Amino acid sequence: MKLYEKEQKLTESIKGNGKVAVAFSGGVDSTLLLKECVDALGCDNVVAITACSLAFPEREKSEAQDICNQFGVKQVMFDINQLDIPGFAQNPPNRCYLCKKALFKGICYIAKANGCRWIAEGSNLDDLDDYRPGMQAIKELGVSSPLQEAGLTKAEIRELSAQHSLPTHSKQSFACLATRIEYGDAITDEKLEKIGNAEQFLLDMGFEQVRVRLHSNCADIEVAPHQRQMVIDSAEKITNALLGYGFSFVTMSLAGYRQGSMNKTI
Repeated sequence: MKLYEKEQKLTESIKGNGKVAVAFSGGVDSTLLLKECVDALGCDNVVAITACSLAFPEREKSEAQDICNQFGVKQVMFDINQLDIPGFAQNPPNRCYLCKKALFKGICYIAKANGCRWIAEGSNLDDLDDYRPGMQAIKELGVSSPLQEAGLTKAEIRELSAQHSLPTHSKQSFACLATRIEYGDAITDEKLEKIGNAEQFLLDMGFEQVRVRLHSNCADIEVAPHQRQMVIDSAEKITNALLGYGFSFVTMSLAGYRQGSMNKTI
C-alpha cells in the first residue's frame, strides 16, 4: 500500500469517532497522530493528555506544550510517580505492562471527564517487532493504535511528518528512561535522574540519537555509528561530566544505538 493510501486509511479511521483523547508525549509518532486528528475532527474535538514523571524529561514536557499551543489543542497534563506502581520499582520483564496499565487508566479517566468517546495512542507498525508488553495493557483498556492499524512504519511517519512540516519529523526517538536500566536492577529516582542528566548533556553537545544504558553503575553510551568519533574526540569532557552525575565508569557501545537493546536479554 502506498503512503498516501495509508494516510487516507488513517484519516478514515479517525473520522466518525466523535471527540478524541490522544495520549500525547510530543514525540514523532504521537505528534503526527495529534495532527491527523486535528485535521480530521477539528481542534475543538481533540484533547491531548500528557503524563509527566521523572522518567519523562523536562525537555519533552516543554516540547509537548509547544506543539499543543501550535495546534490550538487543549492539553491536560497529569503527574504520575511510576515508583508508586506496585512491582514497577523491582523492574521485572513486564515492567512496561505495569506502567502502561496504570498510566492509561489515568488517561482514560481524564478522557471521560473531558467528554472524549475515543482514546488513541501512537504505537507504529515497527513496534510489533520489539518486546512491548505495554501493548497488552493498551488493548485491555480499549485504547486504539491508529498509526499501527493503518500500517505506518516509523520511517513513513517521519516522511508524513516532513510533508506536514511538523517540527518532530527529524526528532530523535525517545522512550521512558526506565528502559535504560537492566531488568531485575531496581529502578530509583536517583538512577533515572542521572540517566536523564547524562542524555541531556549529550543531546546538548549535538548528538542526534543517544541512549545512556546503566550497567552496574556504568554508563554505556549508545550513539549513531556516524557520531562515534564525536564521542572519542570529546571522551575526556564526556567522562568528566558523567562521572559528575554519579556514574562510576563511562563506556561507549561498539554496537551503537539500538532500539530496545535491553530487551535483547529476554
